[in-house]
Amino acid sequence: NRRSNSVFSNAACFLGVGRRLLAEQRSCFLITSVFFLRKEGLSKCGRCKQAFYCNVECQKEDWPMHKLECSAMCAFGQNWNPSETVRLTARILAKQRTHPERTQSEKLLAVKEFESHLDKLDNEKRELIQNDIAALHHFYSKHLEYPDNAALVVLFAQVNCNGFTIEDEELSHLGSAIFPDVALMNHSCCPNVIVTYKGTLAEVRAVKEIEPGEEVFTSYIDLLYPTEDRNDRLRDSYFFNCDCRECITKEKVIKLVCLMRGHLFIRFLDFFIPPSELLEICELSLDKMGAVFEDSNVYMLHMMYQAMGVCLYVQDWEGALRYGQKIIRPYSKHYPSYSLNVASMWLKLGRLYMALENRTAGVKALKRAIAIMEVAHGKDHPYISEIKKELEDH
Repeated sequence: NRRSNSVFSNAACFLGVGRRLLAEQRSCFLITSVFFLRKEGLSKCGRCKQAFYCNVECQKEDWPMHKLECSAMCAFGQNWNPSETVRLTARILAKQRTHPERTQSEKLLAVKEFESHLDKLDNEKRELIQNDIAALHHFYSKHLEYPDNAALVVLFAQVNCNGFTIEDEELSHLGSAIFPDVALMNHSCCPNVIVTYKGTLAEVRAVKEIEPGEEVFTSYIDLLYPTEDRNDRLRDSYFFNCDCRECITKEKVIKLVCLMRGHLFIRFLDFFIPPSELLEICELSLDKMGAVFEDSNVYMLHMMYQAMGVCLYVQDWEGALRYGQKIIRPYSKHYPSYSLNVASMWLKLGRLYMALENRTAGVKALKRAIAIMEVAHGKDHPYISEIKKELEDH
């Protein structure tokens, strides 16, 4: 899908549920949230005061990348605002210049060999790439040598198709990264492996039993939605239709009317209006949609998730809990086994119960989250240790 002739396609031996297939260090990465580091007393760049590190050694190791941005961050001040894609691409260019040979993370596939789908880009996507190229020149002109415009178009197209989003245990966005060998895996809406992250390491684990010779599939997208919507997303981002068992056998679901679509993709952190008004919009949408759909409908669930997010943002723990309680059972039905979406919802519920002094329910929810995460992340993952410590502390 990302790459039509994948050499990372078939299991060499039987793989049980939870078995790790691959662990790969990032080729390039960009973490935009300091919460990723999970510790106090972070080292901070003395010049720009915007880059944080777990220790001095880590700071020194990152200097070849950070020096691309440090002076610019100081010079531009509050006007420093390149997109995450632009920043990641700048790091790729810098690394390709300093390490022209293959890196350890490019054993099977080099970044330069990524599929770009250049011939499938429409005018809108090409214009967006040109905007990114302009931003790259604007913010990095003093510290970076560029290839010509045509090569930059290809590189941005490659990053858009092959980049990975880094998220924490509650699926909050942390940053972006490039993992060339992991990018070889094809997509399926009924995947048999999952990709999780441990620091700057990407790990691939089986979430189903995989027989020798069976192809390894991950999922590129959120699997909550109906076949037609999933394929819309795949066509828009990755330029293909999925022909997996889930897509072929499931009946197409009629799309929502435009009114409901209009409210579907609210992002509660993009506050053009106050949170209280945004929550009111979510509730109004749920009322209108509820006249047609059951609470377990995927679009109802999406809207409830947005409403829950607003409640969490304004620290309305009771409101967030009410929405989470409505979401969790349908989530468990709609998503595959060992879904990170289900684990993150159990985790949110567990922490809400604990905050509201319902320890019995909190312990039960957190244990449900751990059971999924031990398969998806591995039993030794720091996230699991943190959750177990939460249980001990309560």
